[in-house]
Amino acid sequence: MLEIKNLKKSFGNKIVLKGISLNVYKGDIIGIIGPSGCGKSTLLRCINYLEKPTSGKIIFKGNTIDEKDNLEELRMKVGMVFQQFNLFNNLTIMDNIILAPVKLKLLTKKEAKVEALKLLDQIGLADKINNYPSELSGGQKQRIAIVRALIMKPDIMLFDEPTSALDPEMIGEVTNLMQNIARDGMTMIVVSHEMNFIKNFCNRVIFMEEGNIIEDGTPSEIFNYPKDDRLKEFLSKVKNK
Repeated sequence: MLEIKNLKKSFGNKIVLKGISLNVYKGDIIGIIGPSGCGKSTLLRCINYLEKPTSGKIIFKGNTIDEKDNLEELRMKVGMVFQQFNLFNNLTIMDNIILAPVKLKLLTKKEAKVEALKLLDQIGLADKINNYPSELSGGQKQRIAIVRALIMKPDIMLFDEPTSALDPEMIGEVTNLMQNIARDGMTMIVVSHEMNFIKNFCNRVIFMEEGNIIEDGTPSEIFNYPKDDRLKEFLSKVKNK
């Protein structure tokens, strides 16, 4: 579904990604772990061209992506959920969800409202349609952000630290929703510092260090039988998280 070939990204003289190559297959749930600043979030942002790669190729469903493409169409198919929700505070929850599909003419306003209400009902937030983001908890806002991505019917979902801005008691609200989405067959790439969640949720785990992929394996291989000394050191520091 997604192929990344020798992807590099620099910001001025700082090289953040040093040649990432990765294949993502339909139904994969990939967890990306590694120390802060290793390039995890930048990799996600390059996949849907929120950041333009310095060099390398991103091939999505057989088509090589570049800045000349219709990037709006790419982002419809590659949904992204951010750490800080990115909801519009001046819009109601309903208007936040239906804004993109109506603007891009994927759905009429009436159709979008019906779909939004169905999704909100599934996550127990149908009573919040007329509320504003400031009136919701962090866990509720993140679930709304996920629904906003889902209404676009993406082929793959990218999650950039989706629980790191949440209070501990709210994390379960979001991870339960992500597990439900995964059970429905969604392909997902998740950047997270929640090691237990990555271990139990993903079918593949990637460890990044200084802009490189150091190890790529099953959760058991990465967490129980790490090969690289840097990965062993990293896990020893985060094992209780």
